[in-house]
Amino acid sequence: MTTAQAQELDVQPTPLALLLLGREADPRSERGVECPGDLPSPSDPDLVERARAAKEKLGTKVFVLGHHYQRDEVIQFADVTGDSFKLAREAAARPEAEYIVFCGVHFMAESADILTSDDQKVVLPDLAAGCSMADMATAEQVAECWDVLTEAGIAEQVVPVSYMNSSADIKAFTGKHGGTICTSSNAKRALDWAFEQGEKVLFLPDQHLGRNTAVRDMGMSLEDCVVYNPHRPNGGLTAEELRAAKMILWRGHCSVHGRFSLDSVNDVRARIPDVNVLVHPECKHEVVAAADHVGSTEYIIKTLEAARPARSGPSGRS
Repeated sequence: MTTAQAQELDVQPTPLALLLLGREADPRSERGVECPGDLPSPSDPDLVERARAAKEKLGTKVFVLGHHYQRDEVIQFADVTGDSFKLAREAAARPEAEYIVFCGVHFMAESADILTSDDQKVVLPDLAAGCSMADMATAEQVAECWDVLTEAGIAEQVVPVSYMNSSADIKAFTGKHGGTICTSSNAKRALDWAFEQGEKVLFLPDQHLGRNTAVRDMGMSLEDCVVYNPHRPNGGLTAEELRAAKMILWRGHCSVHGRFSLDSVNDVRARIPDVNVLVHPECKHEVVAAADHVGSTEYIIKTLEAARPARSGPSGRS
């Protein structure tokens, strides 16, 4: 919806809408969702010019990847944009590029480093750029979880499936134990494969993507899912609960998508007639269940582009 269309519909920002943009705090939100709400000031114009000159001088020796979530002033330097897995594959397809500059977060650069050759150097401009979700599952915690599954007598039945938004250590653990890595686009296919290999799945590190895929896309029930909390003894679960579960979900989540609630969906539906609500499967289950469209960032972008109105007037998108 454009600004003009919003004004025509008399759509005003509500406290809840502003909360989703990072204003204030919500005690009901999931842990780790505090954010200042305002973007940093634009980069120094001199820095922008220096970056432009450096990229021009390096030519084909450098290949810049820009994740969808980057600001426009960063994206302007990107040779290709996309989600993390797409960008990692794009890097691997450019063996002539000596330097891969990944404008994203730590796990994304790790993934690109895994897929590119030893001769290529992957550069993460800000080593402090991290993903709260990826940080919610450490190698030590996951190894301890596997010990718990072993003690419960079910480890041999469990196939780990890890989301792309995880560290290289977690990806290595997943491969070591016969599992696979998935994206938000192919999570169902990954789970279908996993259940052909074993009776249960340990889904890391995003509980919501695992739950939404299992229940919404595969017809399981919420009772088929349990949540393993690495901060509690034995994950906060009994051996009986682990044995009864089909999906063992790691207690992790996206700190941004965790801000969205069912109230958010109801609020926008009440304010905007015939609105279509698009959400990412990293949102909580009740949010996904109330949405009109669910998919990856790439899917959401394509859906929005296809829905652009040919004439002025209300266009329900969220």
